[in-house]
Amino acid sequence: MAQRERTTLRALVEQGLRRVIAERKRRGGFRLRKATFKGRGVQPHLAGASWDQIRELSYEGRGG
Repeated sequence: MAQRERTTLRALVEQGLRRVIAERKRRGGFRLRKATFKGRGVQPHLAGASWDQIRELSYEGRGG
């Protein structure tokens, strides 16, 4: 293809990379949808708990 278009392989690769990068920029970044639940946050008895403690409570009695 490079020979047919009278260019170099390097020039073709650079052109392809520019197109891929430009396409990704146009798409924009990933956005995580808002997935909250109605309520007022953490229950009062868990307000000072670590994530490890909360996880342990959430799996309590479930074999986890």
